Amino acid sequence: MVPPKSKESHSPPAPLASGGSSALLGQKPGSKVVVITGAASFLGANLIGLLEEDPRVARIVAIDIKPPGTAQRKTRFYEVDFTGASTEARLSEILCAERADTLVHLAFMSSPTHATAHAHELESVGTRHLLVAARHANIRKVVMWSQTLLYGAHPSNPNYLTEKHPLRAPVSEPWFADKIEAEGEVARFAERTQESVVTVLRTAPILGPTVHNYLTRYLARRIVPVAMGFDPLVQFLHEVDAIAAFKLAIDRDHPGVYNVVGDGVLPLSTVIKLAGRLALPVPHPLAHTMGAALWLAQIVEAPPSFMHYLRFLCVADGAKAKEKLGFRPAYTTREAVLDFTSAQRLRDLKLLHEAV
Repeated sequence: MVPPKSKESHSPPAPLASGGSSALLGQKPGSKVVVITGAASFLGANLIGLLEEDPRVARIVAIDIKPPGTAQRKTRFYEVDFTGASTEARLSEILCAERADTLVHLAFMSSPTHATAHAHELESVGTRHLLVAARHANIRKVVMWSQTLLYGAHPSNPNYLTEKHPLRAPVSEPWFADKIEAEGEVARFAERTQESVVTVLRTAPILGPTVHNYLTRYLARRIVPVAMGFDPLVQFLHEVDAIAAFKLAIDRDHPGVYNVVGDGVLPLSTVIKLAGRLALPVPHPLAHTMGAALWLAQIVEAPPSFMHYLRFLCVADGAKAKEKLGFRPAYTTREAVLDFTSAQRLRDLKLLHEAV
């Protein structure tokens, strides 16, 4: 996630004259220059740490409003606010000057926010500006982060949703609408720029010992609210597997949309038990009313539209990513929950000691 509001800094190096060689930039022929937006986010920072160790990557261009903590000698940081008036020109200048060939777009909110106007400028409008800049810079490959939650949770959903299934998350909720619009921008870019490799990774909700998002905050509660009379199957993606999937998409040319999920599914009730929490069943009409009030009061992790996911199925089929992208998750959904739980118990113990 690119945090809001900061001034730009770190002007890019002057562009090389047309026909300049890779050697002039101090990189080996055939090595990659990878641009990462949302570089200070969980995914961005961890991916940069991985790319720093890859000899095939000559340089990493990190774009965010604060530098990633994992940046080392290969990384150049540019401070860019995606909601600024000159974003498109600024991004175009950086991509051209750096002779970038691969763009990894991670500048998306990992959790719902009350700052919906800012989120729209960041995700929907910001993606449009970025792709215009990518077209000007003749970017060879674009890899974008999306989420399986965009399929929506509906009683009519099949057991497993493939990449051909329409995105039916409620667009009345800005968190979903902005991401669906961003996917539309990338699809149009792929149609117009067919010489580019465009890959979209729709990840299942990411869970693990160090990631922090609405899901980890939900499962960190001692008492977890659920929809009375419903126990949907859910799936997760371990944080390590999420980073590995993006590395695969950078290393290999596989255009298209891919569901990236952990193996296996679990009933929500089992997830809560494995997390060592207690479920609090709430009648649906009451849950929606209470959820709306608590969201406005900034007490709960997500708006009431997320209640659908506590009632109905939204599980994606990861077969395409395995067959074509070569993605093999190291963790199952169950193992992701258990790894999160182990770390959360230590956090709970620390809080208990601090209270004493």
